[in-house]
Amino acid sequence: MTFVQIVVLAGGVGGARFLAGLRATLRAAAPDARVTAVVNTGDDVTVHGLRICPDLDTVMYTLGGGSDPERGWGRAGETWTVKEELAAYGAEPTWFGLGDRDLATHLVRTRMLDAGYPLSQVTAALAERWQPGVELLPMSDQRVETHVVVADPETGRRRAIHFQEWWVRHRAEPDAEAFVQIGVDTAKPAPGVLEALAGADAVLLAPSNPVVSVGTVLGVPGVREALLAAPGRVVGVSPIVAGAVVRGMADRCLPVVGVPVSAEGVGRHYGARSAGGLLDAWLVHTGDPADVPGVDVRALPLLMSSPEATAALARAALDAAGV
Repeated sequence: MTFVQIVVLAGGVGGARFLAGLRATLRAAAPDARVTAVVNTGDDVTVHGLRICPDLDTVMYTLGGGSDPERGWGRAGETWTVKEELAAYGAEPTWFGLGDRDLATHLVRTRMLDAGYPLSQVTAALAERWQPGVELLPMSDQRVETHVVVADPETGRRRAIHFQEWWVRHRAEPDAEAFVQIGVDTAKPAPGVLEALAGADAVLLAPSNPVVSVGTVLGVPGVREALLAAPGRVVGVSPIVAGAVVRGMADRCLPVVGVPVSAEGVGRHYGARSAGGLLDAWLVHTGDPADVPGVDVRALPLLMSSPEATAALARAALDAAGV
């Protein structure tokens, strides 16, 4: 394999694990390959005065060998003294826990942001410690926050709550009526995002939430257009296996935007690049039916159940991209 440039649009745990498999595959086959991970920041939130970037941190910790392998997010060997002390004071929110090790990342990030550094530079500085082996970029330096429109269970009136409150506190209950990415319309792609897409030999859509992860990245003005113009093939990996999500709550998000919870439903939602959609190829799990007009659909095992299985999935994505 000659030198290649690969761009991955990613969310949290699924995106992080896919990137780990891709990195392992390329280290063996093309050690000079360049991978740029464009990561969703619509889940970002400010808690106790600190700026939290869950998806960026999950990717950074996973690739840097510091994530909790069982949870798939947060730090390995985490302790919770600060969380317990905050709860003892009655400091809200009590439903969003910050681990002691994780807290250091948020303190450094917030201090740098308050000093005027953009998020992309802050992320690069944090990555110096973790050495993720890929170029880690936030989708934008501008603040974008996803809110969820729900009906108040007591009054029935519609109100918007932060995505993290809906996701973490309420476990995706009550039913969402809409997702609103506040700030996305005026956001700009972070430095390096459009340049990476313009030179990409392959663009890979990780098996992340199509609505609030990949969908939010694509909502930043200019990103979708750059993807459509990318010289390499665009390959997506289905986050739906046997009609269900493997992790997360995409099954609570897809119906809100009228998309069936199936590999075919998500594939058709992304659509064929030849018809103005996104995909040239679509990877689905063995046995999952998926008729996506104009798209090269390939069935193979998608479960990232081991490093070997994850690397095989990444290799299949590269094969579908022709690199």
